Amino acid sequence: MTPLNHVSTLQGTHSHYGFSTGNTLPITAMPFGMVHWSPQTTEGSWFFDPRARKLQGIRATHQPSPWIGDYGWFVISAQTGEAILSPSRRSFAYDPDHSEFKPNVFRTESIRDRTTIEVVPTERGAIFRFRFFEPTARIIVQAGDGESSIKVSNDRTRIEGVSRVSSGGTLEGFGCYFVGVVDRAGHAALTFEGTEISSGASERSGRAVGATLEFSSNGQAHEILFRVATSFISLEQAYANLEVELSSNSFEALEVESTRVWNEALGKIEVESDSQDELATFYSCLYRTMLFPRTFHEPKTGGGIHHYSPFSGQVHDGPLVSDNGFWDTYRTVYPLLALISPTKLGEILSGWVNSYREGGWFPQWVSPGYRACMVGTHIDAVFADAVVKGIKGFDVETAYEGMRKHAFEVGDEHGAYGRLGIASYLEKGYVPDEEHEGATARTLDYAYNDFCLSQIALALGKQEDAALFRGRALNYRHLYDPSVGFMRGKTAGGEWSEPWTEFRWGGGYVEGGAWQSTWAVQHDPQGLINLMGGEQPFLDKLSQLTQLDPKFEVGSYGFEIHEMTEMACADFGQYAHSNQPVHHALYLFAAAGRPDLTQRWTREVMSRLYTPQYLPGDEDNGEMCAWYILNALGIYPLCPGHPSYVFGSPLFRKATVKREGAPDLVVEADGPGVYVKGITLDGLEFRGLSISHALLNQTTSLRFAMSDSMVDREVRPEDLPFSLSNESV
Repeated sequence: MTPLNHVSTLQGTHSHYGFSTGNTLPITAMPFGMVHWSPQTTEGSWFFDPRARKLQGIRATHQPSPWIGDYGWFVISAQTGEAILSPSRRSFAYDPDHSEFKPNVFRTESIRDRTTIEVVPTERGAIFRFRFFEPTARIIVQAGDGESSIKVSNDRTRIEGVSRVSSGGTLEGFGCYFVGVVDRAGHAALTFEGTEISSGASERSGRAVGATLEFSSNGQAHEILFRVATSFISLEQAYANLEVELSSNSFEALEVESTRVWNEALGKIEVESDSQDELATFYSCLYRTMLFPRTFHEPKTGGGIHHYSPFSGQVHDGPLVSDNGFWDTYRTVYPLLALISPTKLGEILSGWVNSYREGGWFPQWVSPGYRACMVGTHIDAVFADAVVKGIKGFDVETAYEGMRKHAFEVGDEHGAYGRLGIASYLEKGYVPDEEHEGATARTLDYAYNDFCLSQIALALGKQEDAALFRGRALNYRHLYDPSVGFMRGKTAGGEWSEPWTEFRWGGGYVEGGAWQSTWAVQHDPQGLINLMGGEQPFLDKLSQLTQLDPKFEVGSYGFEIHEMTEMACADFGQYAHSNQPVHHALYLFAAAGRPDLTQRWTREVMSRLYTPQYLPGDEDNGEMCAWYILNALGIYPLCPGHPSYVFGSPLFRKATVKREGAPDLVVEADGPGVYVKGITLDGLEFRGLSISHALLNQTTSLRFAMSDSMVDREVRPEDLPFSLSNESV
């Protein structure tokens, strides 16, 4: 099987500041690679536009999101004829329809002079192959200044540099070191020259610095290999990484290896479909789930690994990862890794534990160090989900120590770590609206985070802590206003905050309003059902979510932000799938005894909002795509931190999940249709609406009997998914 054939890295790239169809880059990289490579058509945060017909070069990028920005970047380009060095003026025409956008390779051609450019990634570098048809040609390496520096070696075949540009999250002395080496073998007829350059204004950092390696020939076509390695530790480490990953292998051999690695990674799930669009959508999404978090550690001479820490500014032994927004990824990315890559997940979690050891706090949004972005301490859910699913390879006690710290102590005043408003939350059970922006969302998130902490405390035998945090997990109740039927903010005096309407965004909510935020009680669906007056009123309101007009008021944002525009254009009611807060909401139908409605609407989302070209909103570090992957398998983690998946509606007639050290799990849809009329596990009837991670791991055959019409089935209390208010369920 060659799933790589179905992947296009262009999925989701047709985006801009005002509207997102993914906000992705066409990344060529190894899975979870330390450096990503992307064509650059312009400068700024949105530096690739698939509609553009000119390229400035290939960018070594570490950008996890255009909203977060890039760091340590530099651009490599090729040119013939007269030297033109400024990024905008050196752009060359290319044809994206005749270029190859793949995870394992990027290929294109400069139409003007027929120069071909090919890039194959390694974990910390890449090999470039240029084919020139003009007598004078050059390679250009350029970075925004930010105290960056680039120089050419005395023999004019190497470029060494350090890029210190950053959009934030870095300490003094940070740099991405890099070295590029030209293969001299077979080039005896070429004359080599090299020059350091200053190439004019670039990016937001000011001026650009760079260097060129120039080649002169007798007029015949010539091919140049350029091997590039990077390091966050030192230039010497960059040379060591070059030796380990790129020293002797040919371009063809490295492309074969990159292809093998990607096919193996993507082959963890094999799906069968007669629809090429479905296969392209699925595998392009699966690829996106394997880019972040970014590997940040590097090999040590003599064995082992070490890393530069953006949390301490020092070099430490052991693993580290970076570039992740936990507000997004806890929902789907980490549960998917627990299912298909538990060993890799253990390594990633060990890296996150090191971030706490080195910085004193767990990050909230990290790129490459602490960033003040979004709300909640959702790394709690990441660790809790791993603990209850038995993931090994990380220090649970130290992880719990760090999570318990931010559940009690005041952290960063800007929100880079810790919980803003924690003192009031501990005193009142909620964060007052006048105290912090997004106070309603913070309170709901903190209550869920506390549930996750209770799960870890229980696993560690800390009974008092478990009981304490389980009590705090019910704090969401403080913000439910029965007079309006929504969660809403309160003042410090306990009064409902004004102004408020059900369609008003911002204020106490984050990137949404009451319709998108009220459902953020993943850990206690039954408790939320009870607050809303029982199953039928709850179901009526949840149905409204999908059927109301996509109306909104700009509220405290003051203008129409892109998430509002995307919800309106999707025309899916108030269900704003373009953003994460509602991603679990459709599974609340099943929690209220109507799995048929979960099946109907999740299939509708998959078929209407995901294509090989477009995603329904910001594809945040794999989360949007992992949602699709899990739903296509017919399972979804309604409550990360609890070891269970709720059944949905499988998309493919057959999907095979390759598991580590265990037999394959085969998921089959018996017949066409959207609705599930029966489920069997290894041939035995299964009545529940959800399945535990442990039982799923023991199962080799999960078979769904499908129907074209809604299935009316009696749901017993014991069939319902987990809920904190009804643990006997």
